[in-house]
Amino acid sequence: MTQTMNIEDYLAQGGVLTSPGNVPARYRGELLRLMSSFVDSELAASAGFAASINFAPGIKERIAASRITLEKANHAERVLAVMADFGTDTARYQRQHDWAARLPREADFGSTRTGGDMRLSVFHYPITGWADAVVMNVLMGLATGVQMTELTRVSYAPLAEVFREIAPREARHAALGIEGLDQLVATEDGKAEAKAAVAYWRPRVAVTFGIANSARYQTQARFGLRHATNETLHARWDALVAETLGPIGLN
Repeated sequence: MTQTMNIEDYLAQGGVLTSPGNVPARYRGELLRLMSSFVDSELAASAGFAASINFAPGIKERIAASRITLEKANHAERVLAVMADFGTDTARYQRQHDWAARLPREADFGSTRTGGDMRLSVFHYPITGWADAVVMNVLMGLATGVQMTELTRVSYAPLAEVFREIAPREARHAALGIEGLDQLVATEDGKAEAKAAVAYWRPRVAVTFGIANSARYQTQARFGLRHATNETLHARWDALVAETLGPIGLN
């Protein structure tokens, strides 16, 4: 117990761990949960955007959707490689769920995990058209950017390094979405579709930040796996959404 408390103090003060061999049991559990959520969300996102490629109105847009599909799968693969160091059977992990599975569009289950995997709840909702795909990508891309400020600082050094490599490409995904959104709102019909998509996706992306006063946050903060509260991250995202959507009349 004394050793465990010393490690927690070390982590709470900004210390880092570098290999599975010096990871306490509770830390290991929280770390694997964090990685599973990321991997499952990236695989589900990749599957969702794969289905959106044929919604694209032109070749440039098809390339953008294809790039996002490819890179999100690659990001999942990179983090899954870190999980393998902890004994995860990566081959079995990849095929244990249907990553393209979606629930009915109007289902409302908040941030509750469902379907047996650890994907964020937003990735259980289907994308129904190009405007829908673009708006979802923008809102979730901005959310991912906010979350990356946490993930790139996790106290498990090998994982933090992977996230630092992933972060610029995730930022590019959001930028591609914003380019598509600017084109979409150039027409009245496109703007109307975008407004409807914002109304649908914004509350569903918002719940991915979790509940206020989260007990899990307190545990993760002690382990150096989190640094900002759910409320703080949500507020940053809200500000970015307003800054992005306001000038084009969608906020």
